[in-house]
Amino acid sequence: MEPPAVSTLPPQPSSVPAVEALYVEHHGWLQMWLRKKLSNAADAADIAHDTFVRVLASRSRTRIAEPRAFLTTVARGLVIDTWRRQEIERAYREALLRQPEQFAPSPEAHLVIVETLARIDQLLDGLKPKVRTAFLLAQIEEMHHGAIAERMGVSARSVDRYVAEGLYHCHIALSAA
Repeated sequence: MEPPAVSTLPPQPSSVPAVEALYVEHHGWLQMWLRKKLSNAADAADIAHDTFVRVLASRSRTRIAEPRAFLTTVARGLVIDTWRRQEIERAYREALLRQPEQFAPSPEAHLVIVETLARIDQLLDGLKPKVRTAFLLAQIEEMHHGAIAERMGVSARSVDRYVAEGLYHCHIALSAA
């Protein structure tokens, strides 16, 4: 289940007291729940904080009938995002180890690259597996559609559709951002 959409607009003054009350009543419980799930107090504290930031930033003005269920849904999405980002960072570090040391990026560039890779991963997450595979082979590996079709065991026409669907998905996602 995906967490509610987050707005970059400042919270409405009327929503701040409701979030404050939600925080006061449930922050400790949420942090303990996350600590049990993650076995890491620092990550639990960060994600609990980020959960309330996301709730505060959301534009939803409706009363939350089941606050703990709502908070765990938001927090679960943030945990998954954290795990995915850690996996991306691990894979990137492994790729860097295979490169000559003189090509290693600065810590600042490393952070920007990992954030960009995480954003791309998030962007492509909504694609069907075949669409994602064909799109990545065409865009990253620069394979021709015929070679992709052979590798995936599908027709070249299917690859054309998959790549077009991937491009369209990225266009829509970037237009909405």
